[in-house]
Amino acid sequence: MKPQVLKGFRDYLPEEMLPRSRLIAGIKRVFEQHGFAPLDTPALEYAELLLGKYGQEGDKLLFRFLDNGERDVALRYDLTVPLARLLGSNPEILPPFKRYHIAPVWRAEKPARGRFREFMQCDVDIVGVESMSADAEVIATGMEALHAILGAHDTLEASQQRGGKPGFTVRLSNRKLLNGLCLVLGVPDDRAVALFRTLDKLDKQGKEAVAALLTSEVGLDERQVAKTFEYLECPASPNDLGPLDRYFAGVEIAQQGLDEMRQVVQLLEEHRLSHYLAIDPSIARGLDYYTGSIYETTLNGLDGFGSVMSGGRYDKLLDMFTGKATAAVGISVGLDRLLAGLIELKLLGSRASPTDVLVTVFSEETRRFSTEVASGLRKAGVCAELFLGQDKLGKQFRYADRKQIPYAIVCGPDEVAKREVKVKTLASGDEKTIAADKVMSWAQETIR
Repeated sequence: MKPQVLKGFRDYLPEEMLPRSRLIAGIKRVFEQHGFAPLDTPALEYAELLLGKYGQEGDKLLFRFLDNGERDVALRYDLTVPLARLLGSNPEILPPFKRYHIAPVWRAEKPARGRFREFMQCDVDIVGVESMSADAEVIATGMEALHAILGAHDTLEASQQRGGKPGFTVRLSNRKLLNGLCLVLGVPDDRAVALFRTLDKLDKQGKEAVAALLTSEVGLDERQVAKTFEYLECPASPNDLGPLDRYFAGVEIAQQGLDEMRQVVQLLEEHRLSHYLAIDPSIARGLDYYTGSIYETTLNGLDGFGSVMSGGRYDKLLDMFTGKATAAVGISVGLDRLLAGLIELKLLGSRASPTDVLVTVFSEETRRFSTEVASGLRKAGVCAELFLGQDKLGKQFRYADRKQIPYAIVCGPDEVAKREVKVKTLASGDEKTIAADKVMSWAQETIR
């Protein structure tokens, strides 16, 4: 049997799982700081609950099959529709409801740079709040999660290479602008979704390809195509939505969207996070359920890589499950794409072990002392590994080097007799002697 992994799926070795786990822990910490509570849902759902929520293209990407009971089921495509189903199943949950969900999802799309068929999403959602304060809150939460991650790994050199720009940009728009665009262009409702999906391809395929698709797939004439690109290229900024105001003069639905955008920008200024914002009217978000604010986030310095965090307002999705109008808004961090981006930017180091300190074992007679030292370090919150076996110290040091463990502690007969340890910094070879009862203090001061 050939040992192989399905295309678009991956194994995660320790040097990949360690930074991945740290990212999850950092994101989870920020989510909980903002008052979001965790929940989980099954990986499998009845297919009928997922179908029709993501558009025709999304439906084709479902991993869908008949189970042994001949039930038509599918792996979850995202974490938002399962949330809507959960709320429909639990009417006792009262708004406002703030939740986060960190779990894998599956999409049968073509694997590409930073794009996989199985990947982890980290979502926060607020249900039951119509105010734009909810939109700003989920965006701010996502921004602070990314800031915590990039701030921990970014370097001055990397920042200078970006011209001093922050590590990421959140591009903001509103689906009501697209509804207004349909009115300006005279595009009927039955072609609106085709228009939105075509605009969503601008980043990946470029202006010429999108112009051709607007004619061949959406049916726009030359004047309509020109008017579309006039909209896409409006020089608007968070502090000046005037160009879009003028483009949509007299178009009520678009003016509503612009007013919502202004509110979000103002609220993010209050969060002191507006410097991460840019206005991008080309954003369409391919999922059909969005109704208001929409946003995508790119890592600066990675052109064409795609969004690592996206989301929007979806005020009509829950109606399908709850039977009543329910405001909802959320944002999702694509963990695996973010991790791939950080690796490509060389912002993540590679370690094959979580161990900070290897406690060596000189002999069977000194093992008890080594065990006491390792136990004390662990009680102090340090990742300390006790060497298994009694190999020569040189081999133990090579083991630590191979696993990229930064420090080794030697507990030989002389050290045991004096109740001391010798601390070796493996990268430099520097050594120093510390009293055994001071090891925990040394570790807490040295290891972060």
